[in-house]
Amino acid sequence: MAKILIVDDEINILKTLVSILQDEGHIVFSAENGEGALNFLRKNDVDCLILDIWLPDIDGIEILERVMTLYPDIAVIMISGHGSIDIAVKSTKLGAFDFIQKPPSLERVVTSVNNALEHSRLRRENIKLREETGFEDEMIGKSPRMMEIRDVIETAAATNARVFITGESGTGKEMVAKAIYKKSKRADKPFIKVNCAAIPSELIESELFGHEKGAFTGAVGTRMGKFEIANKGTIFLDEVCDMSLAAQAKVLRVLQEQQFERVGGNETISVDVRVISATNIDVKKAIEEGRFREDLYYRLNVIPVEVPPLSERKEDIKKLVDYFLRKSSEEHGVGLKDVSDEGMKLLCGYGWPGNVRELKNIIERLSIMVSKEVIDEEDILRYLETDEDAGGMRSISPLKKAKEDFERDYIIMALKKNDRNITLTAKDLGIERTNLHRKINQYGINIDRM
Repeated sequence: MAKILIVDDEINILKTLVSILQDEGHIVFSAENGEGALNFLRKNDVDCLILDIWLPDIDGIEILERVMTLYPDIAVIMISGHGSIDIAVKSTKLGAFDFIQKPPSLERVVTSVNNALEHSRLRRENIKLREETGFEDEMIGKSPRMMEIRDVIETAAATNARVFITGESGTGKEMVAKAIYKKSKRADKPFIKVNCAAIPSELIESELFGHEKGAFTGAVGTRMGKFEIANKGTIFLDEVCDMSLAAQAKVLRVLQEQQFERVGGNETISVDVRVISATNIDVKKAIEEGRFREDLYYRLNVIPVEVPPLSERKEDIKKLVDYFLRKSSEEHGVGLKDVSDEGMKLLCGYGWPGNVRELKNIIERLSIMVSKEVIDEEDILRYLETDEDAGGMRSISPLKKAKEDFERDYIIMALKKNDRNITLTAKDLGIERTNLHRKINQYGINIDRM
């Protein structure tokens, strides 16, 4: 649901457009002249403006210029019964999203409004993305591998060349893509992410290239695809090797010709889009198995970037921990914590199979759950051992075993010292007798053979 203002001095057209857009679930306002429209905009928030070129008091082009200056977040659609190609081009250059000839096709109006609203939403998201600050976009760390990646980012950002990012899950491939985008000449244009692995194979073509009404069951209207929305900007194809072969062929054509047709359509649409791709699988193996086109790989892999796993840049862990602790403190309103030296050694010695994503998860959890100001080794062990979602239970087993071996040996030593007396041993260890019995059974300690 959006707030839409329609400005037209033809009452019949005004009433028709108001009615059809209200039926679509939008809140619709109307004005019959330019002054009335400008007065309304001064007092009310509007998502979309449908503006006639020829108005009785103020020229529609002049209103468009004012709106683009004063209210740049509003999506503007121009309509006219006397429009020329020159006027349409001028409107677009001034910032109008679309130009529709009168009498307008109601289906065309609905489609244009929906696409304009989606475009505005993405634009707002990209503005927010550009305004976000923090180390994430700068790729935290001063290790040699991270310095190499920074150099590649700077080189890639200065061009329009396609970039192919590889690396394990959780290493920060999307952060690299965003860093390239934010430093590029296209930073003021859309950044559109597509997770190819999350979209069913039968829908990926529609998602990328859009569809026409009736193209398939459920296609109740025309829809722009991600490539069309990303025009003049950047599209990030995450997990690109999981894309269907049919979609791969179409992407290859877009890269070669910068053109495509929507699903079920005949109109050829031209776009200018920079493509950044990423995958966490072995690309050469996928090519050998026939799951990924070799010609597409060579088209995408103009500038390769390999993001290392966290285990290969452990010197960056302390900086990452400090950053995630600060971020968690700000986001969750908890006190800023520190990690003890022993705790930091433990974090740096851990394998981190889930990479930076796993580290972030653990540090956020520790920041919230540990009430003390300093997070120590015991706190970290406790939460690593129970961190099943991040793979911690599986990967911490050697560390857990070392802890259990130490505890078992320590209990045996205490039992021998106290001549196998359970009461004295429990007192010596500072635990309850029942707890000591449980641990004796847990570790299979045979007191009679000691």
